Amino acid sequence: MQIADFDYHLPDELIAQFPPEVRGASRLLHIDGELREDTLFSSLPSFLRAGDVLVFNDTKVIKARLFGEKASGGKIEALIERVLDERTALAHIKASKAPKAGTILHFHGGFTAEMVERQGDLFKLHFDGDASVLEILEQSGLLPLPPYITHVPDDEDAKRYQTVYARDPGAVAAPTAGLHFTDDLLEQIRAMGVQTAFLTLHVGAGTFMPVRVDDISEHTMHYERYYIPPETIAVIHAAKASGGRVIAVGTTSLRALEASSQNGVLAEPVGDTDIFITPGFEFKVVDRLITNFHLPKSTLLMLVAAFIGFDTMRAAYAHAVKNEYRFFSYGDAMLLEKREG
Repeated sequence: MQIADFDYHLPDELIAQFPPEVRGASRLLHIDGELREDTLFSSLPSFLRAGDVLVFNDTKVIKARLFGEKASGGKIEALIERVLDERTALAHIKASKAPKAGTILHFHGGFTAEMVERQGDLFKLHFDGDASVLEILEQSGLLPLPPYITHVPDDEDAKRYQTVYARDPGAVAAPTAGLHFTDDLLEQIRAMGVQTAFLTLHVGAGTFMPVRVDDISEHTMHYERYYIPPETIAVIHAAKASGGRVIAVGTTSLRALEASSQNGVLAEPVGDTDIFITPGFEFKVVDRLITNFHLPKSTLLMLVAAFIGFDTMRAAYAHAVKNEYRFFSYGDAMLLEKREG
């Protein structure tokens, strides 16, 4: 398939620049084949039943953007992609000239780091001093809002660009399907006999990287590391055995579950995945997907097309634009039923 197959027209005014005033006060578009149902996210429980399991990504967004200078005085911006250990991280670097190995970078707040080596598009940084990478980011970093959100992140973003169940720091982008859930909604869902389970996939900046080839089969995905606790694997196996449905909350949850089950059964609790899900992919675990609306020509839009069918995806997005849904990270959500056959 060609990248042009995944393009669509989106008026700028439909790109949500801010979250809804109240968390969870979003719209929900339910897609089941040719059925398109407009409702509210608060009505999600009506689409669930006892025995189902919702799988959430509990990653926590870190303040991953750092600003500073090289010794020469040249300005630099670092976006931490992955924290490797207490003192070391991989980062994207913006600078007039890419720093060479051995270069000392001076970041705002009085922190310094040495550029150790280049790893493809990423730079390995070793930070000096007593503070860990996560402590440095918390003190001096800026929340890395997506490039299509144009305002400078503020205290409200610090609260709202984070799920209520986030607990494992490491993501540079939020698993945005989870932003709609409130503690009250989670309680209501659990009271129905619907189980909730968690995994961790730290979303990297690669999630915003454009596809730069015309033939999508030539695209190379970025790697993301996931961890699926044994109790989550057990809950999913039990749900499948009893006829319950596995509902992935977000594309990151889906990617982790499907990557872990490529040998036919959900069993690999830890892994690095560059799985590229496009039409024709065979889903082995996930029955339903809750997700936001994705960018034109993006790999996530291709994932949606694989899950519900290409023509269904095109019709759903045309419907969403026509009915003025809010798009992208702070936008509205979809509940998608997996295409059968």
